[in-house]
Amino acid sequence: MNRKIIHIDMDAFFASVEQRNNPELKGKPVAVGGSGERSVVAAASYEARKFGVRSALPGVTAKRLCPELIFVKPNFPEYGRISHQIREIFYSYTDLVEPLSFDEAYLDVSSHEKYAVKIAKEIKEKIFKETELTASAGVSYNKFLAKMASDVKKPNGLFVILPEHASEFIGQLKIEKFHGIGEKTAQRLKELGVFNGTDLLNFEEKFLIQHFGKAGKHFYHIARGIDEREVKPNQELKSIGAENTFSVDLSTEDEMLNELLDMAEKVMERSNKKGKKGKTLTLKIKYHDFEVRTRSLTMKEDIDNVDMIVKLTKQLLMNPELPYKPVRLLGITISNFNFSERPERYSSQMKLF
Repeated sequence: MNRKIIHIDMDAFFASVEQRNNPELKGKPVAVGGSGERSVVAAASYEARKFGVRSALPGVTAKRLCPELIFVKPNFPEYGRISHQIREIFYSYTDLVEPLSFDEAYLDVSSHEKYAVKIAKEIKEKIFKETELTASAGVSYNKFLAKMASDVKKPNGLFVILPEHASEFIGQLKIEKFHGIGEKTAQRLKELGVFNGTDLLNFEEKFLIQHFGKAGKHFYHIARGIDEREVKPNQELKSIGAENTFSVDLSTEDEMLNELLDMAEKVMERSNKKGKKGKTLTLKIKYHDFEVRTRSLTMKEDIDNVDMIVKLTKQLLMNPELPYKPVRLLGITISNFNFSERPERYSSQMKLF
């Protein structure tokens, strides 16, 4: 309860950078990414989000939702340069900075003499003064609540969750809004009668673990405003991936390939957001009896597009043979990143292009 944690999240970062650099794009619906059949939106401006356009959405779907949508190719060197600029502001207040991607980070300012809210305001002001971009901030006594707070008043918002207000905030929070609870998990929780934080409080830890594994333990604690995770600076990113546990076991090649295609798009979107390209792709297979197998391929060149991920994943799925038992879970991971160009100060999830 004595910790002071700030979560800073840039507002529509990639799209906002493009609008700042090109005044003709200001006030217009912009999507960073491609409009092709296999392309995925990496980021969307707030004007585009009004039409339902969001990150990870296929480009053709985004264009259908918003015919006036303007597609812009990603400029990761520029995003990286501005991200470094923003992090220098963070480091002027504390060395306990945990970057999550180009556009967001946790800061632990517990030892700082200033109030956390004052620091958050100053950071937002400095970011805008130096970059002409807006950020939203959340302030609380742990990482989970700080993360949730930063999303309350977006864009360009600041929200504080004090210890005495945490229970009320969590109780009213819709289950699909909980950080760390995805769409499918939220649906499973709703089937159990959990629609908000108050409903989640009704379940014992043992029950949640039985239904959701280790995640169930996490759900039990965050429903009570408990999150003991520390802000860890300079964490070296080892891998980027996505996996899915299916409500019904998969048994055919088409079923597996359809699921893996969705995962490939998620992995590429996450890889782009982190600014990382790896050379090793790993396919994880968990059978209905919980037996786990992994298959990997390492390339000479970077794995840098969805088509390449799909091709390699299909190759791994079929070799040495198509899974011979019903499949409970599939996952794709990219690893073996090139850190040779990474400056020490930004060892966490960054790469200079």
